[in-house]
Amino acid sequence: MEAQPDHPRTNVLRRVGSQPVALAAAALVLVVLAASSVGVWRAYTGNSPEQERMTSLRLMQARATQASEQLVEKTRSLEVSQQESIDQLQAVQEQLQSLKRLVTAQQADAKRLTEQVGGLTGAIDTLRQSFASTQSSEASDPPAARKRSARSEPRAGRGRYAGTHRKRGKS
Repeated sequence: MEAQPDHPRTNVLRRVGSQPVALAAAALVLVVLAASSVGVWRAYTGNSPEQERMTSLRLMQARATQASEQLVEKTRSLEVSQQESIDQLQAVQEQLQSLKRLVTAQQADAKRLTEQVGGLTGAIDTLRQSFASTQSSEASDPPAARKRSARSEPRAGRGRYAGTHRKRGKS
């Protein structure tokens, strides 16, 4: 099908295409109507993107401020707990040093006592050996001689009646 030059539809397109200024004016009118309808709609509803952006910006700033304050508070609490931990660690270290000193002192006392016990053990051994040598020397003496000497000394030293008993026994 060929387009006929006298057809009414073809004539309209030719006329519009031949007047570009009219076409641009019509497009401009449509853009202005659309923009004004958006402005009227925003004014009627009361919502504008700028207000929404400002509201969301303020909300984000408030959240950021709150998060920052929470972060500062947590940092402070961490500093306090860290200082407490340091203080506790220092106290434990001081107790450990004190215990080390006590253990060292006890070890020195134990060493001193061990030396004293060794000295006493040596003295006891010396006394045992002396006692054993004394007993062995007494055991080597004849028992009769020991008895005689032990008996004669007390009789001689009994007093004035010692001699009278002898005389009576002899007469």
